[in-house]
Amino acid sequence: MTRVAAIDCGTNSIRLLVADVIGDGLTDVVRRMEIVRLGQAVDRTGRLAPEAIERTRVALADYAAQVAELGAERVRMVATSATRDAANAEDFRSMVTTTLGVPPEVVSGDEEARLSFAGAVRGLPPSAVPPYLVVDIGGGSTEFVVGRDAPERALSVDLGCVRMTERHLHSDPPTATEIAAATADIESGVDKAIAAVDAARAATVVGLAGSVTTVAGLALGLDAYRPERIHHARIARDDVARVTAELLAMTRAQRLALPVMHPGRADVIGAGALVLRIVLDRLGAADVVASEHDILDGIAYSIG
Repeated sequence: MTRVAAIDCGTNSIRLLVADVIGDGLTDVVRRMEIVRLGQAVDRTGRLAPEAIERTRVALADYAAQVAELGAERVRMVATSATRDAANAEDFRSMVTTTLGVPPEVVSGDEEARLSFAGAVRGLPPSAVPPYLVVDIGGGSTEFVVGRDAPERALSVDLGCVRMTERHLHSDPPTATEIAAATADIESGVDKAIAAVDAARAATVVGLAGSVTTVAGLALGLDAYRPERIHHARIARDDVARVTAELLAMTRAQRLALPVMHPGRADVIGAGALVLRIVLDRLGAADVVASEHDILDGIAYSIG
């Protein structure tokens, strides 16, 4: 048995998984998530905001203390879209090395896709038939990966929920004109990705990350965020479309009041849901399998 610590720092959140690797499987010790919005305004400025780096440092310091307390033997931290895009990424790297004791790996979109696929497909139920299309909707980018036991084709496109919100959805609630502009932008990127990875041949769509799991929780009518109910739930395309329309029609305050909504996701969930809806529409897929296991698990497997 090896105890490992995986940290995923994306555009919107920073997450920690401490797990014991036993054979081919992971046994969770702790999973945590904090919304730090590291990618605040990166799409517009090309730089990480100092206050965003500080929010991330505070969360990471807490994670580092817990990693040490739990005795993790190996630690890997991966940083993704926002850090790839930032001109001052070195400021972030220095902060992480000082705070955590190991430098972050600013991975490519292809590596991000590979790790997401590895985390998502292990343990899928028999009803999830390969080949799989894994769709990881992050804050800054969305990864599309097709494969069976391993990734065969992958593409990362700049269609994250934070990026699309900051670029298009400025009103509260968004106007029809704003939604139309976001839709056109997302459709263009999704069509590119579907063609590049030959997504039409996939038999099962697996959706990852907070936008997908939140939409799943809303579609299931849960009275609180319940990962055990959401993990591997099949959500029909019509239900995704319904939830997306409802979210885009709500104010931020109304979204905050939803029982499954994380407060740090309420302002960007409309864009994330829209990405998911458009993926299913463009593929003509009947449903999506929501997964609580994703790049974080892939990182843990990679060092186990």
